[in-house]
Amino acid sequence: MTRPRIDAHQHFWRPARGDYGWLVPSMTALYRDFEPADLAPRLDACGIDGTVAVQAAPTVAETEFLLDLASSPSSFIRGVVGWIDLGAPDAVTTLDRLATNPRLRGIRPMIQDKPDDRWMLRPAHGPALRALADRGLVFDALVRPQHLSVLLTFVDRHPDLRVVVDHGAKPTIVAGGAEFAPWAQSMVDLARRPNVVCKLSGLVTEASHQWTVRDLRPFADVLFETFGTERVIWGSDWPVLTTVATYEQWWDATEALVATLSADERDAVMGGNAVTIYGLAPHARSLGSDQA
Repeated sequence: MTRPRIDAHQHFWRPARGDYGWLVPSMTALYRDFEPADLAPRLDACGIDGTVAVQAAPTVAETEFLLDLASSPSSFIRGVVGWIDLGAPDAVTTLDRLATNPRLRGIRPMIQDKPDDRWMLRPAHGPALRALADRGLVFDALVRPQHLSVLLTFVDRHPDLRVVVDHGAKPTIVAGGAEFAPWAQSMVDLARRPNVVCKLSGLVTEASHQWTVRDLRPFADVLFETFGTERVIWGSDWPVLTTVATYEQWWDATEALVATLSADERDAVMGGNAVTIYGLAPHARSLGSDQA
């Protein structure tokens, strides 16, 4: 029996909500509402059973917005990775309130936007990080290659915290081979830590607009070789993805990237690992169902 197919990294937003500081009108392809009804046909086309909706604004209000979407009876959202202010005095209280909704499966600070590359090591974050680990919630790390040495220190300080590295740490694929070796070595180092998992997502937006599967393959191969197929999770990064590819194009590219894996390994990467690592609810939607 095949495991469910899960898109473990996608977003929804409504610009009028006003808390997406990075999303500006000049970003014409992305500056509009992206709702579950927009994504549902893409999931149907690719045979995907459910998703993990990931925060795109550094506010608790946006996390509540995603949790509300996930609570719809017809929702395909199996889990939400939200946001809290990790250093706030009430961080643990806020986390516990949000976690009363069982769809909350993790927290993601937007580390890539922090001016201090060592931000994640601040002592003030300690109570919230311990609370995440104690409650079985995941820490999604939105980082770039320059953060990886600090991330190694972070995961060593928190060995009981499950850390999911988003988008393979955003390697600079468009730059060619010059930066490949340092990034690959950092992936080797991270993969030695058993509490670290990596997402096969977001690669096409780090490549050129004329990307090919051949451009992506060396980077995907590093993830499979270092983390193993039991610690790689597939995601689309929709709708950010749509600036360089359609959902179906990324799905087809992924199928090419995993073609040499066994059937069990493909099932793990394309959904089974997400269910296990995020502790997703054991239900599947009916394809073609209406979305709120």
